[in-house]
Amino acid sequence: MTSDDLSSARLSPRDDLKPSPDSFSSARRSDPDELEPSSGGVGSGRAPADLLGRLRARTGTDPVTHVERVPARAGEPAPWPDWAPAELRAAFARRGVLTPWRHQAEAATLAYEGRHVVVATGTASGKSLAYQLPALATLLADPRATVLYLAPTKALAADQLRAVAALELEGVRPACYDGDTPRAEREWIRKHSRFVLTNPDMLHHGILPGHAQWSGFLRRLTYVVIDECHTYRGVFGSHVAHVLRRLRRLSGPPGRPTSAALPGSRGAPVFVLASATSGDPATTAGRLTGLPVTAVTEDTSPRGGVTFALWEPPLLPRDAAADPQDDLTQVRRSALRETADLLADTVAEGVRTLAFVRSRRGAEVVAANARRALDEAAPGLGDRVAAYRAGYLREERRELERALLHGDLLGLASTNALELGVDLVGLDAVLICGYPGTRASVWQQAGRAGRSGQEALAVLVARDDPLDTYLVHHPEALFGRPVEATVLDPANPYVLAPQLACAAVEAPLTPADLTLFGAGTKEAVDQLVAAGALRARPTGWYWRHRERPEVDLRGEGGAPVCVVEAATGRLLGTVDGGSSHFLLHSGAVYLHQGVSYVVDSLDLADGCALVHPEEPDWSTHARDVTSLSVVSVRSYVDAGPVGLFLGEVDVTSQVVSYQRRRIATGEVIDTRPLDLPARELRTVAVWFTLSPQSLTTAGVEPADVPGALHAAEHAAIGLLPLTATCDRWDIGGLSTAVHADTEAPTVFVYDGHPGGAGFAERAYSTATAWLRATRDAIAECGCEAGCPSCVQSPKCGNGNNPLSKPDAVRVLDVVLANLPDGIPAPRTPADADPPSRHPAR
Repeated sequence: MTSDDLSSARLSPRDDLKPSPDSFSSARRSDPDELEPSSGGVGSGRAPADLLGRLRARTGTDPVTHVERVPARAGEPAPWPDWAPAELRAAFARRGVLTPWRHQAEAATLAYEGRHVVVATGTASGKSLAYQLPALATLLADPRATVLYLAPTKALAADQLRAVAALELEGVRPACYDGDTPRAEREWIRKHSRFVLTNPDMLHHGILPGHAQWSGFLRRLTYVVIDECHTYRGVFGSHVAHVLRRLRRLSGPPGRPTSAALPGSRGAPVFVLASATSGDPATTAGRLTGLPVTAVTEDTSPRGGVTFALWEPPLLPRDAAADPQDDLTQVRRSALRETADLLADTVAEGVRTLAFVRSRRGAEVVAANARRALDEAAPGLGDRVAAYRAGYLREERRELERALLHGDLLGLASTNALELGVDLVGLDAVLICGYPGTRASVWQQAGRAGRSGQEALAVLVARDDPLDTYLVHHPEALFGRPVEATVLDPANPYVLAPQLACAAVEAPLTPADLTLFGAGTKEAVDQLVAAGALRARPTGWYWRHRERPEVDLRGEGGAPVCVVEAATGRLLGTVDGGSSHFLLHSGAVYLHQGVSYVVDSLDLADGCALVHPEEPDWSTHARDVTSLSVVSVRSYVDAGPVGLFLGEVDVTSQVVSYQRRRIATGEVIDTRPLDLPARELRTVAVWFTLSPQSLTTAGVEPADVPGALHAAEHAAIGLLPLTATCDRWDIGGLSTAVHADTEAPTVFVYDGHPGGAGFAERAYSTATAWLRATRDAIAECGCEAGCPSCVQSPKCGNGNNPLSKPDAVRVLDVVLANLPDGIPAPRTPADADPPSRHPAR
């Protein structure tokens, strides 16, 4: 049995940031003709095509597989709405905004008229103005009205605070209320602020449980702004959906109407959502809020042209001492090293560049290597490059944000913490180190570049990974296709029940709440009553305990673990509990702003890891083992020798060891055991089974079945983000020649979150397209025996052994030959006990 459990990375967003409305993308103090993007280019007037040409020339071999030209677009201004007060127009004019774009005015008017609205347009299209205009107009017209702004992160709320405060509107009194707010200021905010900016975590943990102290603010709540709502996906999004329903229960005056009312009527608050371009934003926003939402999706803001290159790092020279028949001795150059070199090259040319890196450790590595290369070329130039990621202390993050805004930094290597970023106007180029998991994220990250409407350069650097390799050789899968819809499931019982418990603490549940919280609520309430958590009374359901339920919105696996320097007691940063087994085990190498530390000990009970500074010539890579059992089947397809299933599974995983690898060569030095507790997860999986006879007929020998299934599993995990809104680190897998529950050769792919996150359901419904892309990615890879570009996995718990690339193609050929082109919607068969086993063993 082989398995590939999740790494430390989870679905929840990192410490994301958001652009300030200083870049409203509205018409500025200039002649309308001047709003046309300049044909000038990247940094100091250089064209992006010229810069790309110089970058390509330095590599020796051309690594660019495709160049996409995204044309410039002129904007469509619109007049200010009649209801916008002169005072507010003047405030925007002082900030350089003379008139809105048409989509801004349309969304703002819908919201002002009392319609729930989502504005889903491109990066830097001015979504901030679309919600600020109606909210601030109402605050100026009604001295008692209040507004609540929600961002995925504290940093984003802080950035929006700067923008609202800069308008200098009397009586608005904007303020941030989050974990960084000093306690001395919190009472003043509750009593006096009329525009409170916070995040779902503080709403869940602080504001709603203390709603009695917030009663005045909540009674007068007129607008709820939900910024970057596309980030609320998976388990995190499902939790936030119920936090918003809890907010709706407690906001507005007693006896408030259940539907939206005009702002002046003091009815239920109007919800205004902002999203990056996404598939079906109205449905997603409606699922998030539980309300009917109108979508504004036509982007009428001006946009500079973008030159977008797909970049595949070159193969490293074959080791002269290696067996020439051994195909695995030749591998591609690391995407991290390639990105670091590109970052150094662009910074050396004076091009302001942001490099997006998928992991915290990767961001540190890219920044450190770029600094080193720059200092070798021009001592001191490396100081213009830094890393940015979650886990830094608040003071460090704020200083990096300030340095970026003021131009002290010329290059930054960041996790997706800057995908939504602070105001990044002025950036010339974006490097994307590895496909970020969704097309929506690709365009969100690429959109960070573009100086005042000028030309920009974006480069996607492929990792040695099946999906990245597929995309750089199939650009049609990336360009010219709609972005994904956001996946969330408020009916997830692992989310719904604890959220109902939180709601019952705040106010007894009533029959009306059964409708408010949606499908499955009555069943969840009955279960809570049976478990003794709720007591049924004629007036509703009451919480029975003194303490509140502990509910983690982001599903990160527990409280953060503090990273402390043992010799000084200095707090370096934090790591979420779900990542600690992988990143902070004893002996792990931990990077912080270019400084390397080695972990001495990890105390999970106290939530503390002690480290000492050290710069070893090796890196560490945790390895885990996984077992899986089928709990139930929701739906299945009987396709003769092939079965396709969707259902609940129990997954048990444990980090058991770690490898030390030479940084320079990747050579494995040794493998050291670890003694960490196992973790259990009940989640949703999709799996397919094959009859042994069909494999034999296809030419897969019995001894090769484990390697064939294992290779197919790796590639399937890598290609699932092509059809589902996830990335490979959000999902896990397991394959086995004979599974105890299916009694047949089986490949499982499962969601890495309790109760599931919607990815397995998407995989089931698109199984034919998903597995066909998987088969093509393996077959078209140029290696002979399998490599990281097709069937090897960076997170394999079995060290990528066994693997059989040609047999994986044969396995998938059997599956595709038998599965129907259209998979019926998930269903439960009529019989009470649907089979978990292969239907034709």
